[in-house]
Amino acid sequence: MTDLESRIFLVAYAASNLAAIIMLYAALKWPRVARVLFFLLFAWACWANWEISTESPNLYLQYADAAFLDIYKQFINGWFSSHIQLMVGFIATCQGLIALSMFMKGWIFKTGCTGGIVFLISILPLGFYAAFPCTSIMAIAMFIMLRKQNSFTWSHQSFQIKKQTV
Repeated sequence: MTDLESRIFLVAYAASNLAAIIMLYAALKWPRVARVLFFLLFAWACWANWEISTESPNLYLQYADAAFLDIYKQFINGWFSSHIQLMVGFIATCQGLIALSMFMKGWIFKTGCTGGIVFLISILPLGFYAAFPCTSIMAIAMFIMLRKQNSFTWSHQSFQIKKQTV
């Protein structure tokens, strides 16, 4: 990695962790805002992963270098290396569904949050390439949102105009 690439990586790493802290705070104080932020995150991840997997799929092989667990390294350098577009396309599609679930309620929202938590925890062993501890902070934020499921983003009450009495 060149000096410029290292600097860009460090800025992206710091920005990711700052965003995770903001998302955690939003989940605690403003769950509706947190839902929108997670929608944006997972929608962007869906788009980026589809784009990269079709244009430069071999970039995903670099994740093996940073993985903490040998099983991740073996998987990435093994089966995954021959099926990158299939696997990343599946992950990207799931990320898109998670994004959409942020605007839903009931079992769809619960399933989306659970899928988001599982995804965020599952990429923890990718270490710095997953901006550790960013994904653990985001998983906690999603868990908080799951517990506060009464914060439906577009509820009728949130748009009601209160009549003033004269």
